[in-house]
Amino acid sequence: MNSQPATKNLLKLDVQLCFALYSTLLGINKVYRKELQALNITYPQYLVLLVLWEGDQLNVSEICERLFLETTTLTPLLKRLEVRGLIKRQRSASDERQVIVTLTEEGQALRATAEKIPACVAGNMNCSFEEIGALRDQLVALRTNLFKNA
Repeated sequence: MNSQPATKNLLKLDVQLCFALYSTLLGINKVYRKELQALNITYPQYLVLLVLWEGDQLNVSEICERLFLETTTLTPLLKRLEVRGLIKRQRSASDERQVIVTLTEEGQALRATAEKIPACVAGNMNCSFEEIGALRDQLVALRTNLFKNA
């Protein structure tokens, strides 16, 4: 059984998985932008905070690894979060080459306000947490295969 569409359809925009993912991400970003306005942070800053709320006092390379970001992309995000008073950056006492990122009291307190965001996003998606979890698991598996085979 061949599930591949006819060759003439392979280059249609609506057949492309990449476009479905891209355009869906645009919608997700709109929802997050609206929710994060109250916190006065951007979506990339929110991702950094999520990592730090899971485990504080991480070095920059650990955050980069978790978020699939380069240091050159992460550093400006960290600088803005530091100016905003949500994190502190300092050189490691044991290895001067490493920069350790720590949440401030304000950064820790922001977590309580952010806890409503997943439910708001789920509501905007019109999906249950179970449906979102199943979709996330499929996307993580897809990402793993893409990175393995790229």
